Amino acid sequence: MDGWHETEIRVRYAETDKMGIVHHSNYLIWFEAGRSDLCRARGFSYKEMEENDDALMVVAESYVRYKSPAYYEDLLHVRTRIAEIRSRSIRFIYEIVRNSDETLVAEGETLHLVTDSSKRVKQIPDTYKAKLLSEPASDVMALPDQAPH
Repeated sequence: MDGWHETEIRVRYAETDKMGIVHHSNYLIWFEAGRSDLCRARGFSYKEMEENDDALMVVAESYVRYKSPAYYEDLLHVRTRIAEIRSRSIRFIYEIVRNSDETLVAEGETLHLVTDSSKRVKQIPDTYKAKLLSEPASDVMALPDQAPH
């Protein structure tokens, strides 16, 4: 699906305001859920990176553009893909789409620096870079300027 990994989210009551509309702060949490699921689909977890390789993905930038409100009980898909991998950073992009009518609810991106536990920026370990660039059969992904492997 165009390199997107999908994570399903159902809007919980606690995520809405008095008008029943999702509060803006939840979108970054949902981005994290999508990002974590994408990593697991590629064969690793944040916990594995931290414990085995002293590599932490720190959010350096985040951006959200709200396109249409989401409401309590909406079933949403968080679409996540990698926009760019550099030696020390990874940029993810996201779309959140309401299932019932395919409305784009929000879009955004996050930039992550990889650091060690002492908060020093370090290179992304090769094993995780390779896994991020891998193409699981159910989740084909290619960077914009690269052909699939």
